[in-house]
Amino acid sequence: MNDDSREQPDEVPVGPPDGATAAAAGDGPEAQRAADAAGKDAAAVFAASTGDTDARFFGQPWALAHVFGVEMWERFSFYGMQGILLIYMYYSVSEGGLGMDQSVAAGIVGAYGGTVYLSTILGAWLADRLMGSERVLFYSAWVIMIGHLALALLPGFWGLGVGLVLIAVGSGGLKANATAVVGTLYTADDPRRDAGFSLFYLGINLGAFFGPLLTGLLQSTAGFDWGFGIAAIGMALGLIQYSIGRRGLPAASRVVPNPLPKNRYTMWISIAVAAVVVLAALVLTGVITAGNLDQTVIVITVASAIAYFAVILTSRRITAVERSRVYGFIPLFIVSVGFWSLYQQQFTVLTIYSDQKLDRTIGDWTMPVSWVQSINPIFIIVLSGVFAALWGKLGNRAPSTPVKFALGAIVMGCAFLLFLPWANGGANSTPLLAIVGILFVFTVAELLLSPVGLSVTTKLAPTVFHTQMVALFFLSVALGTSIAGWLAEFYDPDNEVPYFSILGVIAIIIGLALLAAVKPVLVLMKGVR
Repeated sequence: MNDDSREQPDEVPVGPPDGATAAAAGDGPEAQRAADAAGKDAAAVFAASTGDTDARFFGQPWALAHVFGVEMWERFSFYGMQGILLIYMYYSVSEGGLGMDQSVAAGIVGAYGGTVYLSTILGAWLADRLMGSERVLFYSAWVIMIGHLALALLPGFWGLGVGLVLIAVGSGGLKANATAVVGTLYTADDPRRDAGFSLFYLGINLGAFFGPLLTGLLQSTAGFDWGFGIAAIGMALGLIQYSIGRRGLPAASRVVPNPLPKNRYTMWISIAVAAVVVLAALVLTGVITAGNLDQTVIVITVASAIAYFAVILTSRRITAVERSRVYGFIPLFIVSVGFWSLYQQQFTVLTIYSDQKLDRTIGDWTMPVSWVQSINPIFIIVLSGVFAALWGKLGNRAPSTPVKFALGAIVMGCAFLLFLPWANGGANSTPLLAIVGILFVFTVAELLLSPVGLSVTTKLAPTVFHTQMVALFFLSVALGTSIAGWLAEFYDPDNEVPYFSILGVIAIIIGLALLAAVKPVLVLMKGVR
């Protein structure tokens, strides 16, 4: 469906430190010397242990089966829970929900989604400086499972708050490190690498397909607690499998590339505690409320993105060519934000639409609301291979990255305009086949931008800021997801034409603007297409 979770993931390099993390951390000369020394040790471990010649899992290393499993079950629980989350919040108490205002509930879903992507920064930092990718992945999976249990077992708003915070933080940690762990299973020239990542991608989409089906079925037949409960059980199954097989992972997966000096522990713990205290104070004093949570996350994400760009562009450690490429990434970042602000409405407006406007009856049976979320992964599985073959056949004749980004935004805008023939209809008036067609267009737009975005980010990244640039792309997803929650507050099921037409046209204009600017953007990108 989105980000790294539904397109074939690009490998995030794991290995000796490239200096980026240390430069961003600002730990001083003494700390830098300690980090460099530790980095040399890490480099030796990495060089000696990267790659696995085992071929028992469909010709791939057997360890891949365990990462495949934990990722599949994490996506099962993540998308399964998200398929019923919004309706749980705005359904009445008599229907098993919390009885929240629908627009406030949509904003919370957007803020939660944005926080997931913000948390990838924390997950990457913990892996780079404290624990290594494998350990962060393992403990993040535990946090996710506990979060789902909180949703299922804790009553009312307490369960919602505790559950969403834990799942957001845990998913960010797992998302940031699962792909990196897979990368340690292969040497750089291992011909099995692409096939291995394809299998990993299959696990992601299997989980995303089955999650909404099972959680929706249980929610509609037994109640929300059972829907959230099956998500927790799924995560527990993934943890059991991973716990059994994690010892077989290469030592490189546990390498800490740039260890944090012990004399800096107190400082960072103090910063973390202070951040939690400030956040708690803002909540308790009513500055941050459920009604403005999405806007709060938007502000934090914008500030983080500006800070990241400023740090990279003002660094003396990048060349003039690298600086130009970062400037070239800015219009792509803006278009990416616009794209995700529409695409991620699958979990806000489309959920409301599926609940109130979609005809989900098949004979005498009514399809659960969350099952609509399982349509997209089917298209992803089918079309991703088609797009990969298409780009491969076109080779250098394929559209440049800015053109693909522009087309992704334009197609996404067209997808919103496709709602107009059924706009302002009565309850359950939109045929199911119409939503299937619209989600097909959603998927085409995604495949034009999402995997391409991850790929070009790594190409445009300065050598010493490779990881930070990947984080910047995820910040565009975080910002777009948060905006999607905020925009959903303006959706009126009784007056849909302005909503779908205005957002659709804006997305098309953004895409056309980038198309018009393709040549200067390519000049800034300095040879990267």
